[in-house]
Amino acid sequence: MFDPDDLADIRSAKEEWEAETLDPVLDRFGERKDTFETDTAGHEVDRLYTPDDVGERDYREDVGFPGEEPYTRGVYPTMYRGRLWTMRQYAGMGTARETNERFQYLIDEGQTGLSMAFDLPTQMGYDSDNEMAAGEVGKSGVAIDSIHDMETVFEGIPLDEVSTSMTINAPASVLLAMYIAVGDRQGVDREELRGTIQNDVLKEYVARNTYIYPPEPSMRIITDIFEFCADEVPSFNTISISGYHIREAGSSAAQEIAFTLGNGIEYVEAATEAGLAVDDFAPQLSFFFASYNNVLEEVAKFRAARRMWAKIMDERFDADDPDSKQLKFHTQTAGSTLTAQQIDNNIVRVAYQGLAAVLGGTQSLHTNGKDEALALPTEESVRTALRTQQILAHESGAADTVDPLAGSYYVEGLTDELEEEAFDILDTVDGKGGMLQAVEDQWVQREVQDVAFERQQEIDEGERVIVGVNEYEVDEEPEVDIEEVTEEDQQRQRDRLEQVRDERDDAAAEDALSALHDAAAGDDNLMPYLVDAVKAEATTGEICDTMRDVFGEHQGGAAL
Repeated sequence: MFDPDDLADIRSAKEEWEAETLDPVLDRFGERKDTFETDTAGHEVDRLYTPDDVGERDYREDVGFPGEEPYTRGVYPTMYRGRLWTMRQYAGMGTARETNERFQYLIDEGQTGLSMAFDLPTQMGYDSDNEMAAGEVGKSGVAIDSIHDMETVFEGIPLDEVSTSMTINAPASVLLAMYIAVGDRQGVDREELRGTIQNDVLKEYVARNTYIYPPEPSMRIITDIFEFCADEVPSFNTISISGYHIREAGSSAAQEIAFTLGNGIEYVEAATEAGLAVDDFAPQLSFFFASYNNVLEEVAKFRAARRMWAKIMDERFDADDPDSKQLKFHTQTAGSTLTAQQIDNNIVRVAYQGLAAVLGGTQSLHTNGKDEALALPTEESVRTALRTQQILAHESGAADTVDPLAGSYYVEGLTDELEEEAFDILDTVDGKGGMLQAVEDQWVQREVQDVAFERQQEIDEGERVIVGVNEYEVDEEPEVDIEEVTEEDQQRQRDRLEQVRDERDDAAAEDALSALHDAAAGDDNLMPYLVDAVKAEATTGEICDTMRDVFGEHQGGAAL
């Protein structure tokens, strides 16, 4: 990017600057800290970056133009000058009716995409009246027990006019089947259904533990979804390969990239081994990252991840379709950075994290409500979070030019450093037999836990300042209004489920579940049987139990 003679002149000039200008100031005043680092187990940040830090890079090969390989600067030529990112506020409010009301509110307030949060029983494949669901119904999101709940969530919301993201993993096939069935009942052509299911089970074994089945049948279900959607629902993203939860568990930025792309490699390999052509399903893959407080590191992270995925799909899988090489991703601001102390500070944290995501070229964004450290967000906090995105879009100027931090000596240098470190981690993963084996050996978990432990030590010892927590505290916190799910709310959901079972055609439901059992025991694609089962009003728990009977359950802590 720079002539070698120019770089030599810059090095010489820098040495002269250090001796004549910098050193006298350091001798007199010093600096705030001996070393500065990026966010989590990060890179040491140099005092100054110059063309010498990026001089050996080739612009066309390493940076390039937006919409062209290596996609460092973005997957679309015009980015937000053509269309703004999708503004998705994550919502799931106890019951289906409450969630519908929240969705309608968000649409009225200018949200451009829906994002569904599910309660823990739904995430684990249990009905609301299962003893395992006691006390958890509707607590962390909406309870979806049957197709009637899904219909209620989207009452008055035509599915051909919205894009819906569903944060669901082990039972993702069941919830997708319900969404398709609701679309069928609305008369929407399946090709017009748009959205994303998270469907990333591998990271559940690493970070969240809301798994159901062992890895082998879980991977089969995922590849069945890939195949079915490529034929039937081609505009739906079949997986959102999630680094978010890995980062929330404590990983560094480089680990977040490496382990996320490592999981992506596993899914692509599983699908190709199942006989799918890479360019038939890879364009429907999407990714999901966290955005943390160190704005420039996050921007560099997103840029590095895009460039890496293009290389991986080209060199490792011989993808030909440009869409197969484009890393398209959703971003959520970092829940683990939200503090219960001085919660108004969270509005500022979220704004900076959202800015980092936009400067990094995200395709969609969820900004957390300030009170999500305490409970489900209130309407007021959700509105403020959405307004944060709208101000970013229309007032900040960040959306007016493509990849505005490209060419920054620091950002380009950090992009290269993160890419190099993440590829080194992937090489180690390959040496351990791939991500599945590395998770089985607990290596990935230990690597993340080590970083999380070091970061917490820094906070506890005051080496890392968390405003309002270990510095700048206040003596008394004001009371905060929070959303609550009552026992009465939970009982209403159980009553609704009982009514569904009383009024449905039991024989039709049993026949559909029996057919699903036989398909699971064989090698048929499961998705058509799942759609039939939800249309027959079989419940989420009944469907998942049918597959549990065939596949078994993964036991946490055991070998995968």
